[in-house]
Amino acid sequence: MKIEWHRTTILCVQRKGKTVMGGDGQVSLGESVVKGKAKKVRKIYGGKVLAGFSGSTADALTLLEKFEGKLESFQGNLTRAAIEVARDWRTDRALRRLEALLIVADKEHSFLLSGSGDVIEPDDGIIGIGSGGNFAVSAARALTKHSSLSIKEIVEESLRIAAEICVFTNHNMTIEEL
Repeated sequence: MKIEWHRTTILCVQRKGKTVMGGDGQVSLGESVVKGKAKKVRKIYGGKVLAGFSGSTADALTLLEKFEGKLESFQGNLTRAAIEVARDWRTDRALRRLEALLIVADKEHSFLLSGSGDVIEPDDGIIGIGSGGNFAVSAARALTKHSSLSIKEIVEESLRIAAEICVFTNHNMTIEEL
């Protein structure tokens, strides 16, 4: 049985000096839902940074721990920590096998980190990962342009829309704000 490791939805939106990240709570193994209330979005570095993950939970938590260590060693410099984790992830033999994606954000920047060395900062402050990520990003872009919803409401509604489309995304959300 081939297990897909990207089955979730994580969305980060930055607007007007605020950062909000949210994720669903579904954990799937193959075609089965094995948990419905997982917390895939967290505040780290004393509540100054948000991190969300998709992929193998053990792999994602390993990367999150490594990222937190880099944040500490670079005194909270999100950009530098993101670049260093992506470099290590791509070049280290053990880390290279990890199957996960991370979104990390502070009040100024947000980045998508991947095992192929990607450190991507969105042009419009909206970024998503997981099987429902593109659905949530599309909804967030539309809501940002054509509604007066708050940034937190935009993230929440975008995740709801993704959950209605993506079978690997549920309505149990964790939403964190800086």
